[in-house]
Amino acid sequence: MAFEPLTTSDIQQPAIDGITIDCVIFSFNKSSLEVLLVQHAEGESIGKWGLLGGYMKKEESADDAAHRIVYELTSLHNIYLEQLKAFTNPNRVLERRVVTIGYYTLVNREDYNIKASVAVTEAKWFKIKDVPNLIFDHNEILDFSLTQLRNRVRQAPIGFNLLPEKFALLQLMQLYEEILGIELDKSNFRRKILHMKLLVALDEKQQDVSHRAAKLYKFDPEIYKKLTEKGFNFEF
Repeated sequence: MAFEPLTTSDIQQPAIDGITIDCVIFSFNKSSLEVLLVQHAEGESIGKWGLLGGYMKKEESADDAAHRIVYELTSLHNIYLEQLKAFTNPNRVLERRVVTIGYYTLVNREDYNIKASVAVTEAKWFKIKDVPNLIFDHNEILDFSLTQLRNRVRQAPIGFNLLPEKFALLQLMQLYEEILGIELDKSNFRRKILHMKLLVALDEKQQDVSHRAAKLYKFDPEIYKKLTEKGFNFEF
């Protein structure tokens, strides 16, 4: 690819019109991985579905802007947000040069109250397989975040906060199956996850289930912290 030298006129022209933040918010509901989408209430994307996003303010860092944007819709403080990358296709937004920085997070949807805002008509959870065509390049951002999530859950227990505090091993296995998009062997998964010493077995079983009640577990916070910091290699 040949590059043309910059002229004085080029240098004086701003490279972009603005920087936005787009956040992929994952959750896990009844054995299905879901993503939170919003329906826009204004602008060129009015009535269309997209990821939660907004402009980065002059006084903000990208991380600060991401946390603010998530908080404005969900009231979530101090949540895990991981930066993906900058999406810089010059044609991603019509008639304007807008660069966006992608983030993703994982939340337990039962713990939080999702509410619409001035710029959003509706906020709704979609199963990954049911995601519609989104505005701009948001389908590309979502696909990229899924790839990153699949890589990360093999190296650190970041996906575990999608589960309730107490859970059955089958729920944990279903979470991994949904994120990775594969079918796991139940006995092999059980052996490997228990070998990590990450779980604390409880003297409790599931309640109000139609099948045989399974034993419940929770995460050991100290082991969880260590594995999050140093990582692991969880191959199936």
